Amino acid sequence: MSETDTPWMDPWVRSVLRCPVTGAELVDAFGADGEPELHSTDTERPLAYPVRAGIPVLLETEARAL
Repeated sequence: MSETDTPWMDPWVRSVLRCPVTGAELVDAFGADGEPELHSTDTERPLAYPVRAGIPVLLETEARAL
């Protein structure tokens, strides 16, 4: 899924989001449960952030390692 495929977020908002831990770009993905996530593209510390009710939860304490 590309950033233009994100139905729950305006493209301009999606384009400015970054990983709060590493500053890396975030890309759309899905977790093992099928729920949407944002994945950090940082190769040294890839993290996944949940999206709840259409809102990305960009908190380090909510992130999980990939």
